[in-house]
Amino acid sequence: MGPTQDVPTVPLPSGEHVPVLGQGTWGWAQDPAHRGSEMQSLLLGLDLGLTLVDTAEMYGQGAAEELVGEALAARRDEAFLVTKVLPYNAGHMDTVNACERSLKRLRTDRVDLYLLHWRGSVPLEETVTAFEDLVRAGKIRHWGVSNFDPADLRDLAEVPGGDAMATDQVLYNPARRGIEYDLLPLCRERGVPVMAYSPVEQGRLLTAPVLEAVARRHRVTAAQVALAWVLRHSGVIAIPRAGRPEHVRDNHAALALTLTDDDLAALDAAFPPVRGPVPLDVL
Repeated sequence: MGPTQDVPTVPLPSGEHVPVLGQGTWGWAQDPAHRGSEMQSLLLGLDLGLTLVDTAEMYGQGAAEELVGEALAARRDEAFLVTKVLPYNAGHMDTVNACERSLKRLRTDRVDLYLLHWRGSVPLEETVTAFEDLVRAGKIRHWGVSNFDPADLRDLAEVPGGDAMATDQVLYNPARRGIEYDLLPLCRERGVPVMAYSPVEQGRLLTAPVLEAVARRHRVTAAQVALAWVLRHSGVIAIPRAGRPEHVRDNHAALALTLTDDDLAALDAAFPPVRGPVPLDVL
């Protein structure tokens, strides 16, 4: 395995450290022609220290989990594996059963972090109780949420055991800055890292003139600028998707990029910070 010491880490509330840069799998396992490249990318990411791997039962209706399970079969212990349960599977026994199905697809006996994908109609108490049962059974090691806004997080904090939440995975990138006003400070106050999905807005930010200009100044790519921008905060983890090995190397190289005050001012001018609460963005 290659060196991992150049990937900074962030602590979960438990004290366990995870890399600030991981690997997302949204949209994977859709095209058989890309399968080999996606698996190669995942393994190269492990070599480079991008050991946090994020997936979900929703992605490809389980196909992404199967791909991850196949790719990691011989290297499971090197990965910090994150997957998610759909809100309509979030009842007590439904959550336990959904987790068992994910474990089977992932070819593993435990998930490192299990997230409720978004809030649905099932009472949070029921889902948290299921998460606690799964922790006790050794099926999951930590649990958290995804796409929860500050009001959802406050509701969760009122639930018995709700304070064991390990992360909130949300949409965050230069064009989606709403979390900076209230959600990010709330999570910081609680010692909970935020996990940023779609840090380049599914590629749509790559042609933004300001990102291209900053990238030219540093002789890097627009994607690396967007990643460095997301990672400039402490307590933020980014999980970009990279379906090709060269893309994984580019993402990893973003860790070496430090944006200047001038860069940040230019990005603020193009993508102004919010001045008050806004509804949580989701994709």
